[in-house]
Amino acid sequence: MSQKSVDLIVVGGGPGGYVAAIRARQLGLETVLVERDQLGGVCLNWGCIPTKALLRASELNHLLKNAAEFGFEVGESSFDLKKVVARSRRVAKRLSAGVKHLMKKNGVEVVMGHGRVAGPGIVRVEQADAEVLELRAPHIILATGAHARTLPGLEPDGERIWTYREAMVPDSMPRSLLIVGSGAIGIEFASFYRDMGAEVTVVEVLPQILPVEDAEIAAFARKSFEKQGIAIHTSAAVESLETHSEGVRAAVKPASGEALSIDAERVILAVGVAGNVEDIGLETTSARLDKGRIIVDEWCRTHETGIYAVGDVVGGPQLAHKANHEGVSCVEHIAGHAGAHPVDRSLIPGCTYCRPQLASVGLTESAARDAGYEIRVGRFPFQGNGKAIAIGEPDGMVKTVFDAATGELLGAHMVGAEVTEMIQGYVIARTLETTEAELMRTVFPHPTISEAMHESVLDAYGRALHH
Repeated sequence: MSQKSVDLIVVGGGPGGYVAAIRARQLGLETVLVERDQLGGVCLNWGCIPTKALLRASELNHLLKNAAEFGFEVGESSFDLKKVVARSRRVAKRLSAGVKHLMKKNGVEVVMGHGRVAGPGIVRVEQADAEVLELRAPHIILATGAHARTLPGLEPDGERIWTYREAMVPDSMPRSLLIVGSGAIGIEFASFYRDMGAEVTVVEVLPQILPVEDAEIAAFARKSFEKQGIAIHTSAAVESLETHSEGVRAAVKPASGEALSIDAERVILAVGVAGNVEDIGLETTSARLDKGRIIVDEWCRTHETGIYAVGDVVGGPQLAHKANHEGVSCVEHIAGHAGAHPVDRSLIPGCTYCRPQLASVGLTESAARDAGYEIRVGRFPFQGNGKAIAIGEPDGMVKTVFDAATGELLGAHMVGAEVTEMIQGYVIARTLETTEAELMRTVFPHPTISEAMHESVLDAYGRALHH
C-alpha cells in the first residue's frame, strides 16, 4: 500500500468537490481529489447539463411544429433521436474534459478510484489496477453526491422502468410515458418527451405538482402543461408497476375515488434522490446520519473533527449551485480565510427548465404567512409584457412577496420563458437586503421580459403601470 500526505482530501469530483478543490489550491492547500467515476459528477454527466441539451432539442422541435405562427412554412419536420441523444452526450463529455483541465490548471492532483474514510485523517482509495493508495490529511471533505431514489415495489429494470439515466439516453421515442413524481426532474422529462411527441402522464402523491414551488405558480404551470396535453394526477400514489410485452401497467390509488390503471410503454421514476452515504467509511468516524444525509453544521463540519461534507450528501436543496457554494465556504473556513461565511440556504434559487420554465427564491406566500409575516403580494402576467408578446411567449407570470412592515423581499416566484435567466436579479436583491423602494427605483431595460419583475414589485404596493 502506497501512502501520501497532503493538506486536504476531497472525496467526490462533482460540483461541490471539484470547486472545493480549486478554491483550496487558490488558498495554498495541497489538495488531492478522489473520484470513482467521472469528473463533474451526476450534474455535469447525467443531470443538469445534458438534460438542458435535450430540452433545447425539444424546444426546437416545438418551434418547428409551430413555425406557422411566425409566418414560416417549413413543412413536416422530423428528428433523429440518436443524434439528439448523441449531442447531449457530447456536451457532457466536453464539460467533463473541461473540469479535468481545471484540475490540471489549478494544480489539483486527481486520483481515480473508490475512496473510503478509514478513520480520522485517512482515506484509502481502491484504484482500477487493484492498488490501494492511502491518503492522509488533517482535513477531509466528503462530496459524494446522490443517486436516484427508489420505492418498494417501484424498482427500475433499466428497460421498461427507467431512472433519469435511462431516460436521458433512449434508443427509441416511446409513444406513451408515465412519470412518477413531479419535482424538477420529473417535470423536465415530462416537458422534453411531450414536446418530442410522446403521450405523457404524470402522477404525484402530493396535492400539488412541483411541491417546493409557490402554490399559485405551480397551479399556473399545471394549467400550461395540461394545455400541452400532459395528463396530471395529484394526490395519487402508484402502488405497483407490472411489466408486460407491450410496456408497463401502473396501479394508481388516488386519495379519493376509484383506483386507476394506467398503461404506458415506459415509466420514469422521478421520486427524488438519496445521498451516497454507503460504502464511504462513515462507520469508522463519529459522523452522524439523519434520514440518509450526513449531519453538518453551518461550516459543513460533521461530528468528526477534521471531516466535512458538502453538496447533495448533506441534504436539500440538492442543487449544483448550492454544492458549489458549500464547497467554497467549507474550504475558506478550513483555511481561516477572512472572507469565509456560511451559506444562507434561504438565498439559494431553484430553477426548473421545462416549458414554461420556473424559477424561485425565498419564501412562498404560504410559508411567509406561516412564519408570521404580514405580507404584501405583487403579481404581473406576461400578457402585459411587450417583449413576451413579441416573441410569442405570453404564458407566464411573476409573483413577489414582501414583508409589509419593512419592505423586505421575502420571496420571488416566476413561471414563463427565460425566467431561469432572470431569477438572479431577485437573488441579488435578497442578498443585498434590498427593499421594495430600491427595487421600484431600479431601471429595467425596455423591451425585456425582466420588466415583469419590476411591475410585480410595483403591483405589491398598488403602483403597477401596465396591468
